[in-house]
Amino acid sequence: MNISQQSLLHSLLLANKSLRPQIYFKASLIALSHAMEDLVIVGNEKPLVIANFQHERFYRQETRRYARIAKRSDQVYVMAAPDSDLVATSNPYVVVPFDPQDDFLAQEWHLVIVAQKYCACIVCREFSAPVEGVTFDELRQFKGIWTFDREISQKAAVLLLNRILDYQPQLAEKVEIAKQHYSLDSDNKPQAASGQILEIDARLFTGRLVNYLQSSQYKQLKSYRTILQKETFERLINRVTAFIRNSLNSEEIIISTVRELGRVFNPCRCIFYNYPIDQAVPIHYECVADVFPSMKGENWLIANHPLFKNALEKNQVIAISDASQDLGIQAHAELSDKFQRWEIRSCLLIPVRYQETWLGILEIHHCDNQPYLWNESERTFVEVIATQVAIALMQAQAYHNLEELNRRLADLERTQSNLIAIVGHELRTPLSTIQICLETLALEENIPLEVQQTMLDTALGDSERMGRLIGDFLTLSKLEANTARSQLEATSLAESLNLVLGSFKRRNLNNSLPQIVIDLPSELPLVQAEREGIMEVLSKLLDNACKFTSSDGQITVSAQLYKENYAKAQADKQLLTNYLEIVIKDTGRGIEPIELERIFQRFYQEENFLQRSIGGTGLGLAICRQIIQKLGGQIWATSNGKNQGSEFHFTLPIADTI
Repeated sequence: MNISQQSLLHSLLLANKSLRPQIYFKASLIALSHAMEDLVIVGNEKPLVIANFQHERFYRQETRRYARIAKRSDQVYVMAAPDSDLVATSNPYVVVPFDPQDDFLAQEWHLVIVAQKYCACIVCREFSAPVEGVTFDELRQFKGIWTFDREISQKAAVLLLNRILDYQPQLAEKVEIAKQHYSLDSDNKPQAASGQILEIDARLFTGRLVNYLQSSQYKQLKSYRTILQKETFERLINRVTAFIRNSLNSEEIIISTVRELGRVFNPCRCIFYNYPIDQAVPIHYECVADVFPSMKGENWLIANHPLFKNALEKNQVIAISDASQDLGIQAHAELSDKFQRWEIRSCLLIPVRYQETWLGILEIHHCDNQPYLWNESERTFVEVIATQVAIALMQAQAYHNLEELNRRLADLERTQSNLIAIVGHELRTPLSTIQICLETLALEENIPLEVQQTMLDTALGDSERMGRLIGDFLTLSKLEANTARSQLEATSLAESLNLVLGSFKRRNLNNSLPQIVIDLPSELPLVQAEREGIMEVLSKLLDNACKFTSSDGQITVSAQLYKENYAKAQADKQLLTNYLEIVIKDTGRGIEPIELERIFQRFYQEENFLQRSIGGTGLGLAICRQIIQKLGGQIWATSNGKNQGSEFHFTLPIADTI
């Protein structure tokens, strides 16, 4: 058998039947090897040292240590299977590369030390790992012997020296000197030196073993903690993911996420807010330990600070371990004060975004007295949570948009039905009247002049009615499409109202109208609005009031400062915009409270269009709302119910006369 195909452990076991191999973990072999090497480093002898590290990558970790050993002895040999050009390595000791494919040395761990007063050797062979697929190097297992026996140590030294000569014959002279100096004969039979005393300090071995045992225990404890933390994080990820994916409510998703993160990183504070933000927005979502102040309702804009903004824009998690020592934070006094006020010692800022869409910022504040070093697993965990939250929020938004689209489609379908029914009725009736009148005038020759005039007046009236109907359609279409242009200016409400009343009375000369009372203050401020828009609103509201008020009733038009804004106006007279409130009150048939908001919808009709006693398309109030909102005001209605009258209110901004 070729010498390179022989196992050193096997050869020793054949030579000495009394040897009983044992199982060693790599950590134990490292401890024993270092203790044996310490015998050389702290001793005063020049022993023979032969080490086999299996592979170069293991040997590289011990190069400094063997440089120290080489200062003690010139008979130091290091064997390893090369990962690079190991032969060219310059060392104060002999480096022997061997074939990793065919030589059993690649599977064995050797350290042999032969001195005048002591001997020691480790000869082991790697055979298995305790767990299939294990990745911990320290858990590799070896089977072999560890002994101070001189005969066995010398035998192992002879076998290894012969293996060295097999690879590097040029070392024959050096190897022969080693055999003679350390009493190793040429026929591989070790000779024991007479009168030698074994002097080995057991404290080296016990100290090393205890240190490695302690180190292994600490590593194991750290591994357990890491595994436990990962398990906790995975459970939370699964729980949060399961919840948020089953919820299509954005509010519930955010509240649940903030609560769960607050539990994991206790004691702490966890908040969520929208981002990017142009102005201060109060914190609405928060989970905070009882011993720390709550930020709910407070304005918080640190994500907009230049110190953090660039990193967040790049979708990076910002981890601050100690705000009191962070040079960037301390360089900005206002930022440092905010961290100190809210007792934030350490914090994480996590961007929540889906692709290029920003959804918000998650912040975790560690508020303990001691700083907190955020580890990689924690940062990865919050990134995963943020990703899941972003997906869930986008799903919730998509569902909301779908619901909104369905609602709009339903409104559109309803509007289409109303449009067909109402327009068909409102256009067909006057068109039929006009057609009958014109056909009668064209076919009948002996019609009295009074009857002819009546027919012409009827046709003209109905054509005007059709024109107003078409005009309302066009006006509402432009307002809703935001294509109607308006020129705002300081406008007198009294003048606009007088013009509307004059036109209104001319149109209704032949109709019996209710009493119209104008109750305006003598000094009425100008409003910032468009004259045509105000006149359109006043005209439609007056026309609507007259439709539903009997001729013996009363309609009152009044105006005053908007009461809700008046108190603020007294407190702040510099920047606050004041509003004028206009009220049109009637004593007509009234409106049920449940209908007060619906009357401003397009095509709303209190009665079925085939059954109603009063004509109309239901566009007037919808047009009024669009105009008032476009002018920056509000419009609403109040009523105590049927036959108790109604009031229509709208506000307009007062013009700045400075």
